[in-house]
Amino acid sequence: MLISSAYAQTAAAADPSGGLMQMLPIVAMFAVLYFLMVRPQMKKAKEHKTLLDALAKGDEVVTQGGLAGRITKINDNFVSIEIAPNVEIQMQKPAITLVLPKGTLKNQ
Repeated sequence: MLISSAYAQTAAAADPSGGLMQMLPIVAMFAVLYFLMVRPQMKKAKEHKTLLDALAKGDEVVTQGGLAGRITKINDNFVSIEIAPNVEIQMQKPAITLVLPKGTLKNQ
C-alpha cells in the first residue's frame, strides 16, 4: 500500500505543463467577465459623469423618473428644474439621465 502511494505522488509531480493548463480556464473566464461586464459598465459611468459635469443653466433634461424640464439652478449636488411655468423641483444631479437638444420642450 505504501508503494502505490509513492508511485501516485511521483506521477502527479511529473506534470510537464506545471499545472498551468488547470489555471488557464479560470484566467480565461475572468478575462471574458472583464471585457463583457466590467469594462462596458465603467465606460457608461464615465460618460454619465461627463454628462453631469457639462450641465449648464438653461439645458433641457430628462430625469430617471421621466420628468422633462429646464435647469434653472445648479449646485454641487443638486439641480433645480422647471417642469412647468412657475413650478420648480429640486433633484440630485445623478438623477439626470439625458440632455435634450435645445428647443425640444417648446415643441410639445
